[in-house]
Amino acid sequence: MAEILLARHGETDWNRESRFQGHADPPLNELGRQQAAELAEALAGEELAAVYSSPLWRALETAEVVAAQHGLRPVPVEGLREVDVGSWQALTRAEVERRFPEQFRRWLDYGPGWDDGETYEAMGERVLAALQDLAARHEGKRILALTHGGPIRAALAHADGINHAEERSRGPVIGNCFVAGFAVEDGTFRRLD
Repeated sequence: MAEILLARHGETDWNRESRFQGHADPPLNELGRQQAAELAEALAGEELAAVYSSPLWRALETAEVVAAQHGLRPVPVEGLREVDVGSWQALTRAEVERRFPEQFRRWLDYGPGWDDGETYEAMGERVLAALQDLAARHEGKRILALTHGGPIRAALAHADGINHAEERSRGPVIGNCFVAGFAVEDGTFRRLD
């Protein structure tokens, strides 16, 4: 068994503007850098064997701050990227609602939103495969993976035995620098308290 702490990156200007980021690569803003420092302080007492990160700069920058506290360097993992939101990328919620009203209504009802890009299910399969690979490499240890809201929700859904849409409807809200812990063994995810 391995333990994985999944954390969301700090705030970007796009978060503040309610823009869909997806695979876009905006950096942390000033508050996001402060949140990363606070996350590093909160996790200072954790014994971490390694720190991994989505290759997107907002996650990698957050991971660098946390990893430095432990004398580690984050390792980018492609599978930890956020969901690809297709045509919604860089648009605000208001812009999406105006340009794609049907898609937006579906998404608000916890269904599929964008018609292009990546489905939540495909993203979940990608993320879970990456996390299972990391867990296998770190048997008996605890690691940290800096990622995004979508991948964290995918892990929560898997641990709860429900689909991504149901997990979105139940919550929790996954704010910037949110942390969730999991025990991973033989492909099974169990939430840590």
